[in-house]
Amino acid sequence: MLRIVGLVLVVAGLSVLGWLGWQYWGTNWQSQQRHDDVTATLEKTWTSGQPTAETEFGEATAILRIPRFGDDWSVPVLSGSSDTVLASGVGHLDGTAEPGEGGNVALAGHRVTHGEPFAGIRDLRPGDEVEVETRDATYTYVLDTGGHDLDVPFTDTWVLDERPRNPDGGTGPTDAAELITLVTCAEVFQTDDRTVVFGHLKSSAPRLAPASR
Repeated sequence: MLRIVGLVLVVAGLSVLGWLGWQYWGTNWQSQQRHDDVTATLEKTWTSGQPTAETEFGEATAILRIPRFGDDWSVPVLSGSSDTVLASGVGHLDGTAEPGEGGNVALAGHRVTHGEPFAGIRDLRPGDEVEVETRDATYTYVLDTGGHDLDVPFTDTWVLDERPRNPDGGTGPTDAAELITLVTCAEVFQTDDRTVVFGHLKSSAPRLAPASR
């Protein structure tokens, strides 16, 4: 009997380790493949004159680049915040502005697992640049806050407002008319808090075709 119990515990332990391995390595590998596939599809669609691409993971609209994360770092931006979207890139939260149209462009991404695009969010500093590339233009934002400056409960939706104002009078964005907000989990493990980083539009320029980069 003890032998059977021991075998059951060993199998259960291996199953847990396998699940953890998939969460921390398997989902990242899968999501990186999705990032590459969605980006390639979007750039191909742009060459045909269409501003967005319908993929099996959602509607892709832009490519996000954050130089602080590395010269080769880029992640596709998809509409919404479903589990599928966040496992395939960064989500452009519903109801927030489009790049170049004024207001607040809010983007959400995983900090751990599923490609973990915002794994390095704590390394962001005021003055860092964030680039959002669409079919027609590249929008360059400058961060006003860093990755350690603001954590809020997930219920604090003021960070997604067109003109966010911190009700506590604390950390918030500038008064610029065009903003960007990056949102992710405040802790590596399960948490209801969110880390929020604000920036404002610095410039925009006509997009260069991939062949011209």
